[in-house]
Amino acid sequence: MSVLARKRSLSELEFYKNAIILRRNMTFLLLRDLGVKSTVRNMRVNTKKMEAEDAAVFTDLLERYRLKIAGDYPEWLIDKLRSSIWDILRDLMINITKAYTIWATCKTEAEERRIAQDRAIAACENLLKELELAVEVLPVDAEKYMNYVGLIEREIALLKGWRKADNKHNKNLK
Repeated sequence: MSVLARKRSLSELEFYKNAIILRRNMTFLLLRDLGVKSTVRNMRVNTKKMEAEDAAVFTDLLERYRLKIAGDYPEWLIDKLRSSIWDILRDLMINITKAYTIWATCKTEAEERRIAQDRAIAACENLLKELELAVEVLPVDAEKYMNYVGLIEREIALLKGWRKADNKHNKNLK
């Protein structure tokens, strides 16, 4: 017999599933240079609308003089933000996995699990701050990031719920 959808509770691993989705979606965002179309990185010359002779001359000039088309933002900024967000996402998954693998049988283990949960929540907050910085300094529309912000806020709520559920179990530990 199945349970009605409206009466179902969240899965115990909903925080983990959401974190996986968040990491995957954020990785695709990083692959797109945080939503900014790059003309410097991995430049490919579009010569489809050029005549063959003009295309050859154009690509020859680019190669000979090592020309690059300047973008609206410094390339190093994208690299720094990408690296920072990548590290935060990695830390988020490490801390969730660490907390989940600890089944507390004493107060010390409960504290260690709680610390890992707190660090996972802090990683989510750090992700929000990095996205805020990207919106402030890069030529992107803030609306592009709203789906990611929603996923991050949901992850924070799920992690806090998980932590709260642990409090009930941990109060009987010695």
